[in-house]
Amino acid sequence: MRTIWKGVISFGLVTIPIKVVGATENHAVSFRQIHTADDGKIRYRKVCELDGEELSGDQIGKGYETADGTVVQLTDEDLAALPLPTARTVDILGFVPVSSIDPYQLDRSYYLTADTGAAKPYVLLREALRRADKGAIAKLAMRGRETLALVRALEDEDVLGMHTLLWPDEIRPAAGLAPAEKVTVRDAELDLAYTLMDTLGAVDMSELHDEYREAVEALVDAKLSGAAPERPGEAVPVGGKVVDLMAALEDSVRSARQTRGEAGEGEEATVTPIKKTAGKAPPKKAPAKKAPAKKAAAGKTAAAKKTAEKKPAEGKTAAKKKTAGRKRAS
Repeated sequence: MRTIWKGVISFGLVTIPIKVVGATENHAVSFRQIHTADDGKIRYRKVCELDGEELSGDQIGKGYETADGTVVQLTDEDLAALPLPTARTVDILGFVPVSSIDPYQLDRSYYLTADTGAAKPYVLLREALRRADKGAIAKLAMRGRETLALVRALEDEDVLGMHTLLWPDEIRPAAGLAPAEKVTVRDAELDLAYTLMDTLGAVDMSELHDEYREAVEALVDAKLSGAAPERPGEAVPVGGKVVDLMAALEDSVRSARQTRGEAGEGEEATVTPIKKTAGKAPPKKAPAKKAPAKKAAAGKTAAAKKTAEKKPAEGKTAAKKKTAGRKRAS
């Protein structure tokens, strides 16, 4: 791989000569603008806006435009002479957990390789970062600007990696982008969403590829050979309002399982709850039937009446016996 930058890592009083090589390459499809009548390529000419003269590369320099519109010319010598300690140095400022870096700050990725005679300090820094499970935040000047960088020990390689970072003030705030209306998400909806996530499962990143680029290359090959290009089927509808969220989630789970061969058509989606719902009142018991209670009350009333009727009758019978006894005695 081609070296794009050479310098040293400054780790306290330890300096580690390194070379920087690109860790990524762009395979995106690119198109040329052409004249449709004869396939002629459309070229852009660099023209001075003052005199209309077309300029060559050696006639073009750098200019910095100030707030009032004044343009100040700067040469490569001027920029190379800037009093920056990071001109050829990856200056380590401190150490942080790699997971604490906001992904929005990540810019470009590189590999750092040890230069001649720097193997020992290079391995020392790599193993220190690995043992501490941290990354080094550094500053360096590269590609005409000073930038922040994250230096870390790669997990599966014995190599140091470097990611240039955007400055904190280069990341726009997300204020005002959240939905303005108040939305309530039910536990059942969360459970179904979790079930869908669990059904789709993990992704093997090594198996992913650019299907658009492959389709464009196949189209170009077909046109070159004179064959009829393949046409896709019906396009998947994009956008639109989800009328029934629960139904859409259930259909998504069912479709994902059918794709993976885990469920038959028409089978209901089984929901996996993500947590027990707290704070809910226990289910209410069915109210007791009132009819038996009324009957019981009526029974008690009837029994009481019978008891009350028996007592006076018994009293009268006893009184008659006493009177009869007195008469016989006389």
